[in-house]
Amino acid sequence: MKQKHNILRIIIAGGGTGGHIFPAVAVAQAIKALAPDAVILFVGALGKMEMEKVPQAGFEIKGITIAGFNRSQLLKNISLPWKLLKSFFQVSTIFKSFKPNAVFGVGGYSSFPVLKYAQTKNIPTYIHESNAFAGKANTWLANNTIKIFTGTLGMEAFFPAAKILVTGNPIRKNIIEHSYTKETALQVFHLEVTKKTILVIGGSLGASSINKAIQANLVVFFEKNIQLIWQTGKPNAEMYAQSAHNYENVFVHSFLDNMSAAYAAADIVISRSGAMAVAEICITGKPAVFVPYPLAAEDHQTFNAMTLVNKNAATMVKDKEVANDLIPTVLQLLGSEQQMQTMKNNIKAFAFTNADEIIAKEILKQINE
Repeated sequence: MKQKHNILRIIIAGGGTGGHIFPAVAVAQAIKALAPDAVILFVGALGKMEMEKVPQAGFEIKGITIAGFNRSQLLKNISLPWKLLKSFFQVSTIFKSFKPNAVFGVGGYSSFPVLKYAQTKNIPTYIHESNAFAGKANTWLANNTIKIFTGTLGMEAFFPAAKILVTGNPIRKNIIEHSYTKETALQVFHLEVTKKTILVIGGSLGASSINKAIQANLVVFFEKNIQLIWQTGKPNAEMYAQSAHNYENVFVHSFLDNMSAAYAAADIVISRSGAMAVAEICITGKPAVFVPYPLAAEDHQTFNAMTLVNKNAATMVKDKEVANDLIPTVLQLLGSEQQMQTMKNNIKAFAFTNADEIIAKEILKQINE
């Protein structure tokens, strides 16, 4: 579709979690770098974190009334058809006002009505699938989309092979580009240069099973001269901070603003295996112990982790086995320089540093044809 008056007008849709929002913002920034006159509008779900995070990144966003399918409380889905219908009317109003040349979706339920409406109007659509197990919204939209960007290889099981372009997942630039050495990074957290350091991250909401295991073994880490950089997430943050209060070897906080320093300081990482966490760890090249979130849709976090585990690029502990297995697994890995080096070497094959630019160029190329 030809652009109107040489002004590119692009809608970016999706959200719900940082794993959708941060890649969307990264692509928006890459588009603006390549085409400074492009006008970008985000569309997300009212009440979700994109309504806060997107404006913070300097982009306009419109909210729609939409909710995902509730797998655990089926009665809550009664209003879903009404919300979906209402969202289509809202999307229609947005499109009539904004008149987009193209629409890019990053997955999540809020992307579905936006891209579906665009497809009914023959407006070119593009999707990005960050996980190793594709989400429902993206699989439903795939047949009528121009291009499907994927975070990992082997996505032909979900999408038409001819439309797939493996790009990796767009990563926040400050993760890729920083000037920290291990020593200067440790200073940020007031930790010692001579000790092994573990970074513990469970996402913005924290990971209860991981946090409980860390809390129960604080004395073990202290006795073994191991340091922790521990992001607890908001739930029970105060309780965890209090537990670690007397341990000088532990830096604990509900949220780490300086993730580039946190990664640079770490010898190994304990993390959930959401697509963006995995992508960031691949970029940093750190040995990792993944604990997939067991309630993730289609258990996609296990698929994400196993993509690396199968190539001896990471290790994994199931959430239900964390209490018994996490700490022994971490200590065994930390004690084996050979295993850590093997993981560092193997994980590099999964590192994509310019996914945002590749996606932006592809979208702009197609619009300009």
